Amino acid sequence: MKFRKTKGWKYQLTEPYQCQIRPFYAGDIETEFVQLDRTGALHLKRYYAWDGASGPCPDVKSIMIASLVHDALYQLMRQDLIDRSSRIYADRELKRFCILNGMPRFWANIVYWGVRVFAKKGVYPFKENVEYEY
Repeated sequence: MKFRKTKGWKYQLTEPYQCQIRPFYAGDIETEFVQLDRTGALHLKRYYAWDGASGPCPDVKSIMIASLVHDALYQLMRQDLIDRSSRIYADRELKRFCILNGMPRFWANIVYWGVRVFAKKGVYPFKENVEYEY
């Protein structure tokens, strides 16, 4: 995975990134920067931006891909493309990708429980993105 630091969002992909997540959604989704198919193939296009790890968790190597995948899945929930009840699957993928990228299981469990307890609001649209009609 290749990325750069940016202003605004913390990171931006400088080339496409793709991975396989555990399938949990029965359809195919395509947005400007994210594609997810029913087999769990996740494709993130060049210039996709995300904010890395949240809270007190530092942006260490073992969490960068995990935070990228997790943020993309939460974004799809914010956009109402995936049901918000799927949050637990996204959180489990965060933990799995942390472990796959070298994070000790103990710390991956702490990261997992951190998002389970504190990240629920992340699947709802950001207030500044809410559209109003009069």
